[in-house]
Amino acid sequence: MLLTRVVETSAAVGATRSRTEKIAALAALLRLLEPDEVEPTTAWLAGEPRQGRIGAGWRTLSGLVTDPADEPTLTVAGVDAALTELAGAAGAGSARRRKELLGELFGAATGDEQAFLVRLLTGELRQGALEGVMLDAIAAAAQVPAGTVRRAFMLSGRLPGTAAAALTGGAAALEAVRLEVGRPVRPMLAGPGDSLDAVLAGLGPQVSVEFKLDGARIQVHRDGAEVRVWTRTLHEITDGVPELVELVRALPCRTVVLDGETLALDDDGRPRPFQDTMSRFGSDTGSDAGDLLSPFFFDVLHLDGVDLLDAPLHKRIEALGGLVDGAEPTLRIPGVLRPSAEEAAAVLDAALVAGHEGVVVKALDAPYAAGRRGRSWQKVKPVHTLDLVVLGAEWGYGRRTGSLSNIHLGARDPDGGEPIMVGKTFKGMTDELLAWQTATFPRYAREQRPHEVLLRPELVVEIALDGAQRSTRYPGGVALRFARVVRYRPDKTPADADTIDAVRALLRG
Repeated sequence: MLLTRVVETSAAVGATRSRTEKIAALAALLRLLEPDEVEPTTAWLAGEPRQGRIGAGWRTLSGLVTDPADEPTLTVAGVDAALTELAGAAGAGSARRRKELLGELFGAATGDEQAFLVRLLTGELRQGALEGVMLDAIAAAAQVPAGTVRRAFMLSGRLPGTAAAALTGGAAALEAVRLEVGRPVRPMLAGPGDSLDAVLAGLGPQVSVEFKLDGARIQVHRDGAEVRVWTRTLHEITDGVPELVELVRALPCRTVVLDGETLALDDDGRPRPFQDTMSRFGSDTGSDAGDLLSPFFFDVLHLDGVDLLDAPLHKRIEALGGLVDGAEPTLRIPGVLRPSAEEAAAVLDAALVAGHEGVVVKALDAPYAAGRRGRSWQKVKPVHTLDLVVLGAEWGYGRRTGSLSNIHLGARDPDGGEPIMVGKTFKGMTDELLAWQTATFPRYAREQRPHEVLLRPELVVEIALDGAQRSTRYPGGVALRFARVVRYRPDKTPADADTIDAVRALLRG
């Protein structure tokens, strides 16, 4: 297939806000692909090459946009092969070879293809929930149940591979995908709850109430002596967290998959600033790079040859307790089972006193819904917070002259479109944060203007707010009330940001 067909489909998907039309356009293209074209095309339509980042920035790539080819000749297979060679270029002479490869690729591309390649290779095609739209399109193209596609994807963590299995092997190939120790699954997520009383009333008495730690999500796999650790975005950090590896290696089991949180604690057992925890995630040098991390596990997905994903939570908690109870230091997240309203409120109070965010209430009869944010897990925090995408920033004035200050905030479009702007804020920014924004934002610039910088939608920031209000100023019809920066979330991608629906749910009345 010619690349131009992919470019045309991408443009059609971007031009409509209708989820149904997006799915139809994507499915129509997928049905036309040869088997070896499925994985690269699926990856591109979801917004990134299957080879990952190739190491060329916006400035380099935009400089390659020269006289375009008159007619489209590039094929999917040919472009994928070029990207594979680019990603593998290393050693002496690699910079020159990469420049040659990019020059050949862009020289053979039409104008529309050049623009597509620049956006693809710089991350501009990422559209948050487009991944979810792609899953529905795969199901439609392969004529298999959407739930079967989603489960296979959540267990494999690879969208291109899921598409290839569906389109070449159908439902049988998808159903054959199983949890594998050593291959991370996408984590189950908690949805926001209105209040502790409301969540308890909705889920009933058969629940657990656990601390919501002010830490970072981890998934740990052990197979014999080998232990590996991943973040919530399935980025492996094993080499940077040797203390976590040693603690799990000491547990009385042979194989296990654990879900939990990790964070740095001070001498009094209180959480250190979130950035102290995250500084370890970017290090390859282990515990010498910063504070020791403490793990707290709340779920087990596999134990000694038995998969527990489909077991009810109370069975998984029982298995977890048999594995980690009595361990030193404590590896179990604090919480209670089947609490009264008073006992649940006491857990929330204890979490807040200890410096954490709140609690998570979980239905004890629920299986582990990998990759989903449903009603079976609900988080309760005393302050509304949203994870939003930074779309731009304005140059400050007065005391903030010379600093990129007022940031533009976008919520995720659940139908795969660009993030939807819902407000601006400069509140909550320290001098250190202003300096970081001013140094960092230019690396993500998509457009420089006299008074502002527009950014590629890649950075996620946690925002506290008092609610939302209806507004005609922003395209989503809603605006944040008294928004203020809590912290940036390098552990999250735009696909993890809260949706415009979550913002609208905060409207009073």
